[in-house]
Amino acid sequence: MSKLKANFESEDGIGFPGKTYVDELLKPVFKDQHEYLFDAMFMVHRAHTTMLKEQKIITEEEAKEIIHGVKKVSQMNKEEFQYDPVYEDLFFLVESKIAELIGPDLAGKMHIAKSRNDMGEAMYRLVIREHLLELIAHTQALGQALVEQSKHHVDNVMPAHTHTQPAQPTTFAHYLLAISDNLYRDVQRLQNAYDVVNRSPMGAAAITTTAFPINRHRVEELLGFKGIMENSYDAIATGDYLLESGLSIVSLMTNMGRWIQEFLRMASREVGLLKVSDAYVQVSSIMPQKRNPVSLEHSRALASSAVGEGLTIVQMIHNTPYGDIVDTEDDLQPHLYEGFGKALRVVKLMRAVISTMSFNKEEARNQAAMNMITITELADVLARDYDVPFREAHGLSSMVAKKASSLNKELYELKVDEVNGWIQTVEITEEDWKAIVDPQQFVEKRSIHGGPNSKVVKDMIEERVEKWRTIDEDAKLEMKRIEGIKLDLDKI
Repeated sequence: MSKLKANFESEDGIGFPGKTYVDELLKPVFKDQHEYLFDAMFMVHRAHTTMLKEQKIITEEEAKEIIHGVKKVSQMNKEEFQYDPVYEDLFFLVESKIAELIGPDLAGKMHIAKSRNDMGEAMYRLVIREHLLELIAHTQALGQALVEQSKHHVDNVMPAHTHTQPAQPTTFAHYLLAISDNLYRDVQRLQNAYDVVNRSPMGAAAITTTAFPINRHRVEELLGFKGIMENSYDAIATGDYLLESGLSIVSLMTNMGRWIQEFLRMASREVGLLKVSDAYVQVSSIMPQKRNPVSLEHSRALASSAVGEGLTIVQMIHNTPYGDIVDTEDDLQPHLYEGFGKALRVVKLMRAVISTMSFNKEEARNQAAMNMITITELADVLARDYDVPFREAHGLSSMVAKKASSLNKELYELKVDEVNGWIQTVEITEEDWKAIVDPQQFVEKRSIHGGPNSKVVKDMIEERVEKWRTIDEDAKLEMKRIEGIKLDLDKI
């Protein structure tokens, strides 16, 4: 034996678990299980024991004693559950404490037809579904805030951008509804993830079910799942519910990060369109004039961090064997919970900012009249009302824009006679020219379904109010149902 090996083993030990294994793996895993899975573990114990009794696999008296032990241990102070190298993890520690109350033989019967494999998967799903529900509920509140804010800005024109350049006039309401619609699709992704997560793996046992006559659907019902993972191999091998959850966070936070960045631009002194409430800005330690919209900055940073947590889920599952494997378990789960936590903070912060922010409609209108962004309407008018072929109309409009630019003038500063002198082929009326350079009229003419026209936007607002209300009702109903499931299990 080498001296290095001898010295290391004298400090670390030669039997399981070695000190390094304890310090760097078992203790951190125990801490995470203790923090995240404690309550879910007892839910599974209660439901599975109840099913064993109903299937006459254990007697009524045995079930009563087991449930009594489970209840007593679940009511203990969580701080009494500290890592002990005698027990591999929280699962075995809890079993030992139940055994102290009801005896090891009876405590062992609690695990008939149950493995750490299906139990672990069930606990993860129970915890993740609550994170999803909470995030859905608060994202709904954010969506509602966006729609409510849009009601006040139906007629407030602003410049829309493409390729970061001023493009055409729109309204702030139209812009906010676009964000709301994007957010709504992300809520649908969260809901889809919830449907994937909310399936019971219980009864799969280690991987091939059991020879005991269990009732998998009864455990599903007791735990409040909506269906079972039918194929037992799939039940303990799949990681898609983790991917669905992680990627729903990635999508939500990526999409939110983009418009948070836009809000920061609009809140800058140079742009001056948005004013974040004093409640959500901080002052400079040296520059007294500063109003730093750090709520937006923190939200952007947290969104990026949440995306990182979600992508970590993908990376940890990628290229792992299709089966029960630790890559999808103890080391992965905290990243998902952290992702949910950060996403929730972003959603809550942005709801507060959006509900209380101010929009500078005068400055927005001024900007909507600048940079010749109504020039598209000149091409349309020439083609629609003066029978100029569209490609020619587009070329003439481009020429007008270039000439105005060379004179350092905005469109509204040009006289119609001056424009007609450049065009030559047709004579635009004074009335038509005034309409062309007016961003408000530009917007009102865009009355096609989904456009910024005030009536179209009002109709969209009405529809979105109802859609977000439905999300709210569904989320509250499901939360109430899950709380009822917990209360029913506590009464067992």
